[in-house]
Amino acid sequence: MAAPEEPLRRRKARDADPGLGSPPGPGSDPAGLPAHLRAGTFWLTRIVLLRALAFVYSVAFLVAFHQNKQLIGDRGLLPCKAYLKSVQRHFQGQVSWDAVSYAPTILWLLDWSHMDSNLDALALLGLGISSFILVTGCANMVLMAALWVLYMSLVNVGQIWMGVPASGNRVPGDFPLPSLDSVSTAQGDPHIPDCSMGLSVADFQNHAWSSNWGTGSHCFLSVLPWQGLIKIRGDRCWWDLTCMDFHYETQPVPNPVAYFLHRSPWWVHRFETLSNHFLELVVPFFIFLGRRMCIVHGALQILFQVVLIISGNLSFLNWLTIVPSVACFDDATLGFLFPSGPGGVKDKVLQMQKEKAQGTEPPLRYGRRVRQTVNLALGVLIAWLSIPVVVNLLSPKQVMNSSFNALRIVNTYGAFGSITKERTEVILQGTASPNASAPDAVWEDYEFKCKPGDLRRRPCLISPYHHRLDWLMWFAAFQTYEQHEWVIHLAGKLLANDAEALSLLALNPFADRAPPRWVRGEHYKYKFSRPWGPHAANGKWWIRKRLGPYFPPLSLQDLKGYFRSREWPFPELE
Repeated sequence: MAAPEEPLRRRKARDADPGLGSPPGPGSDPAGLPAHLRAGTFWLTRIVLLRALAFVYSVAFLVAFHQNKQLIGDRGLLPCKAYLKSVQRHFQGQVSWDAVSYAPTILWLLDWSHMDSNLDALALLGLGISSFILVTGCANMVLMAALWVLYMSLVNVGQIWMGVPASGNRVPGDFPLPSLDSVSTAQGDPHIPDCSMGLSVADFQNHAWSSNWGTGSHCFLSVLPWQGLIKIRGDRCWWDLTCMDFHYETQPVPNPVAYFLHRSPWWVHRFETLSNHFLELVVPFFIFLGRRMCIVHGALQILFQVVLIISGNLSFLNWLTIVPSVACFDDATLGFLFPSGPGGVKDKVLQMQKEKAQGTEPPLRYGRRVRQTVNLALGVLIAWLSIPVVVNLLSPKQVMNSSFNALRIVNTYGAFGSITKERTEVILQGTASPNASAPDAVWEDYEFKCKPGDLRRRPCLISPYHHRLDWLMWFAAFQTYEQHEWVIHLAGKLLANDAEALSLLALNPFADRAPPRWVRGEHYKYKFSRPWGPHAANGKWWIRKRLGPYFPPLSLQDLKGYFRSREWPFPELE
């Protein structure tokens, strides 16, 4: 009777695990073990890349929705309606092809009487499309083209808010930090207000449509060496390895981590600078050395950008730079991000790889042939447009943060070519005193949402979000108000307690009472307090020293002619 026990145990095992004795599933090899993705395909890579790009787009459109009305709306600091009218006047008052190609935006086709509604509609539509792609990981050329058109339509009327001042010739050295948005060809035109220079979120749109190698190599040509070359051709501190002694304290919007990193030992700062040169000038060439080195390149670049994200509020700049690095990883590398269950995306990729290995791939359909043709044409177009970019790269008179075509498809880019050695801030103050010169006049500070002001306020942590007004106040601090007329416009709005303008600030000292009679700008030098030092013990993150006035006390009546000459709506008292 002992002989039947073995078959009985086998039958129980089969009942407990139906997989035993059954043919392997689609996600398993003939031995019944989980199948592994093969290297060399990029189906999963496309999904990750699309979601990463959609995330950046969603943040960019969210920033636009929250801030565009206050900055470029009907009653904004630099109304885009006035900008478009100036472009129109420059081209003989016609909405001609020249005007449209000069500032490509679908706002040319819309009613300008309600520009706030137009701006909100573009931002919300872009936010909806990018959120859909972020959640589903699915997109086609129509959706990606829509995102590109929508965001570029905002960028091309965003003026300096979408970048850095084009009139920044007086900035020490090169532009310390470029735009996150598109370049305007309006630079230097005497008839049209200065706009911005920099890198566009939509510039990476091409990567979502191209192949893995094309994406990585375009990243190599358009982002990485530019940053390294502008440094070694720029500030001397990049050669003597002292730039990081200043960067954490003087960057546009420091965060709490920067406060402590600034006090790192000198040898840490030297190592940081050397690592920067290695990552920007040497590592990019790994992309041409085969699959493994390409993966190393992608991992190092993403790690580099993560470190930068942790150490400063550089908006979505570093998040955006991560996007093309994703293309360095094939399906075999990114497979761990996807579940292995039957019927899933990973399982479908396994099936396609198996069919390809067996030579049983389905014939190319018409739609797929069209898509491949368009991808190839796009790649050729980008290669052709990149010729002047590469020539500029090799030139000893390298031009940075500029564009070479009206649609800003290919740009030059470089961050922190010069490092500001001292941090200065403009502090806006108001007083209810009838006499601004009276010694007993009490001046109260306005506080911005993120830029340094109150010495006891902890530095903010907002990346990838972006406060555009705070960003531009950093540039204004080492230039003059004549170069940043919008500062005076802001002062006028504060004199009227303008609700839209005040929504960009963190603290209005005149809330729930009469607006100030006078507003002035004071110029200060700021430095981090020493951790665990006497100032820090008193709760101060910063110490400051007054340098002098930035602009004199102004009343609302003083500004009537100033506003009229610039066609700005005169603020109404709230």
